[in-house]
Formats: sequence, structure tokens, C-alpha cells
Amino acid sequence: MNNNHDATQVWVSWGKALASQLIVWHHLLIYGPLAPAADVAWPDLADFLQQDARLAVQVFLVIGGYLAARSLWPTPGSARLTLHDWPARTLARYRRLLPMLLLALLAAVLAAAFARSGMSDPDTPAAPTWPQLLAHLLMLQDIVDQPALSAGIWYVAIDLQLFGLLAALAALAHGSTRRAQTGTTPAAIAVLLLVGTKLASVAWFNLEDDGDMWAPYFFGAYGLGVLAAWGARSGQRAGTTALLASLVLLALLLEWRSRLALAGLVAVLLLWQPWGAELARSRLDALMQWLARISYAVFLLHYPVSLAVSTVVMWAAPSTPAAHVAGLVLTWLLSLAAGWLATRWLEARPAGMRGAAPA
Repeated sequence: MNNNHDATQVWVSWGKALASQLIVWHHLLIYGPLAPAADVAWPDLADFLQQDARLAVQVFLVIGGYLAARSLWPTPGSARLTLHDWPARTLARYRRLLPMLLLALLAAVLAAAFARSGMSDPDTPAAPTWPQLLAHLLMLQDIVDQPALSAGIWYVAIDLQLFGLLAALAALAHGSTRRAQTGTTPAAIAVLLLVGTKLASVAWFNLEDDGDMWAPYFFGAYGLGVLAAWGARSGQRAGTTALLASLVLLALLLEWRSRLALAGLVAVLLLWQPWGAELARSRLDALMQWLARISYAVFLLHYPVSLAVSTVVMWAAPSTPAAHVAGLVLTWLLSLAAGWLATRWLEARPAGMRGAAPA
């Protein structure tokens, strides 16, 4: 979807733009031999990026649910997907995610080989095995306990699971509506099904330490995006806000989780789109639209770029903190360039072969 200058959807693009940059810098400052230099050069900023910037993933989760609902299940009563349709819809999502993932995996394997030959760093991935590569191609690497070949790839697997879970819920809602013999409306059945799944997520799965390889762990945030999309489509923003607030408050009463508090805030922003007209007219909007468009590619390619730049810097200036800081900035700029080139290349391919941002 093209959100350019669309004041009613401006927070989709601005959210993706801002969150992607925070995640990139979070990874740059926790992986690799250049990261310690930032602790000295920017101590407060580095501490924030290392500790708190990872919460930006919640922005992608909520936006992912918001956009998936708009294309898959626009309103509670509009579920037309059947369980028979589910495999094809989920496979279509896999095919949309795969091209950029393949490019990122190739870049990661080549960059890691270059890094292993030029520097010694424990964060550098080992040479991949065939089972490891197969697990990544099937987006099952965490489930089958295969080491990650690159930062950020885990999210692609989770996005596919979340989309498949939402598609299954839509199919169940459609089937339940057809079988219902009471006066319960299709919308009420859909809301109950979605809210029930979301409550199971925040009350159980999201509290499991090893649950973050499965979609239900993240559905608390993803489901908030779905509810925001429904509320915006129906125009029932006040009632949806009350429901969102109640669900988030209940989750936080069970156990405080800053990630869910942030997810609730993002859902409200998507629902209301405050200052949308002003942001769409601002001088920053073109930049934010561009950053949002390349966010998926940057998200997947910045780690291979980091490996390559770190190797060169550690060879040329292994003990020069200023060079290490410059290397971090250069990595960021080259990651943006790589994301832009990769996005342009994939967009130029036939429609059936293009990749798609996970959110």
C-alpha cells in the first residue's frame, strides 16, 4: 500500500520509519567489535539504544496486525476466508516474504565468511550447515534450534506465523458464524474470538521465557493492531479505544511489561492518526515515506553490512575509537543505501516475484 501524503495513514509510514532506525542502531551497538566505542563517545545515547530501542519491535508488530487486518479481515463481520483457503493464503504470504529473505541470507553468509577471514569476533556467525540453511529458508530456525545467520531474520518467521494465525482466526470466525444458531452477530463472534486469543497471549504465552519463537507470544501486540484497523474502518474510535485500554490495562495488571504498554500506545496512534494532516505536509514526510519503503530491506541487510564494515575497520584501525565510531555511522549509511538498492531491484521484478515488507 502506498501511504504517500495520506494523512489518514501517516502513522503507518512514520512508525515503520522511526522503528526501523531504532532497531538498526540497537543491533549496531550490541553486536560486533565497533560497538564498545559508542559507549565512550555517546554514553547516554548508547545506553538507551542498547537497552530500550529493542522495544521498537512492538511498533512493527502492531503495524503488522493493522495492515494484515486491512487486507485479510477488514471488519469483524467481513471474514470470508475458509479453512480450505488457509494454506494458499499463508503460502502466498511466505512467497512475498521470501525474496528479500533470500537476498539477506546470501549477503549474511558472504559477509560472515569475509569477517571470519579478517577479524576475530564472537558475534560472527560460523559457516552455515545445510540443515541450518534449510531451516532458515523454511523460517523454522528458532523452532528447530538452529543458530541464526543474521540479526532480524527471526522477525520474518514470526510475521509469517502471525499472519497464518490471523488467517486461521478469520476462517474460524467465518465458520462459527455460519454454524451459529443464535442471534449472535458475525461481528460479535469475530471480536470475541480475537479478544479471547489476545487474552490468552498476554496472560499465558507472553509470560513464558521460551515462548518467543511462536506467534502466540506476540499476538498480544499484533491483535491490538487488528482491533485498531477494525475501529478505524468502522469509525467507532471511542469504543475501540476503550477496548484497547481495557485489554492493555488487564495485561499490565497481570504483570507489567513495557513492551505491551508501548504496543497499546502505537495501536491508539494508528486508530486516531493524530496530527496526520500536519505530518503529511511536513518537510520530513518525504524522508519518512522513503525510510518506511526501504525499512524491510534495511532491517534484514544492516547486519551483513555491519560485518563487512567492521572487518575493514578492524583491519585498518583496530585500536582507534574514533575510527570505530566512524565505522558505525558508515555502516548505518551503507545499510540505508543497500536497503534502497534492494528495494528498487525487487520492486522492478514481476509482481509475483516481489518481496513485501513484513509490516
